[in-house]
Amino acid sequence: MDKVALTAAGLYVIVLLRAGGTFALGWLAGAGTRRGRLAKRMRISSAKFRSAEQAIQRWGAPVVAVSFLTVGFQTAANFLAGSMRMPLPRYLPALFLGGAGWALAYATVGIGALELLARLFAEETVLGVSAVAGLLLAVCGVVVYQRRKARPSNRDTAADES
Repeated sequence: MDKVALTAAGLYVIVLLRAGGTFALGWLAGAGTRRGRLAKRMRISSAKFRSAEQAIQRWGAPVVAVSFLTVGFQTAANFLAGSMRMPLPRYLPALFLGGAGWALAYATVGIGALELLARLFAEETVLGVSAVAGLLLAVCGVVVYQRRKARPSNRDTAADES
C-alpha cells in the first residue's frame, strides 16, 4: 500500500469517528433539549420548528456531504444533522461520501504540499524559510484585517452615543 493510500485510509477513519461522534453528540443534545423545560421556551413543538426539522431530515444529507469540502462548517452540519434527528439511512451515505472526499483531498493535496515544503527546505533552505515566513505574514494580515473590519470604528461608536 503506498503512502497516499495509507494516509487516506487513516484520515478516513479519523473523519468517520470525528463526524460520527459529532452527529451522536448532536443527537443526544437534541434529545435532551426536547425533554426538558427548555423545550417550551425554545418552541421546539411549534409548527415552524417541526417543518425545519423535517426539511433537514429529508434534504440535509447533501448539505452534510458537501460540508466536508469546507473549513469549519462540517462540524456544525454534523451536529445539526444529529440534533435535528436526521435518519441514519440518510446520514450515513452522506458521511461516507463526504468523508471519503475529505480524506482524499487532504491525503493528496496535504501530502503533496508537505513534500514540496520538505524538498524546498532541504534544497533551498533560505527560500523555504522565506516561503513559510511569507505564509505566516499573510495569515496574520488576514486575521488583523478581519478583526479591524469587525470592530466598530470610533465614528460609529461616537454616533451611537449621541
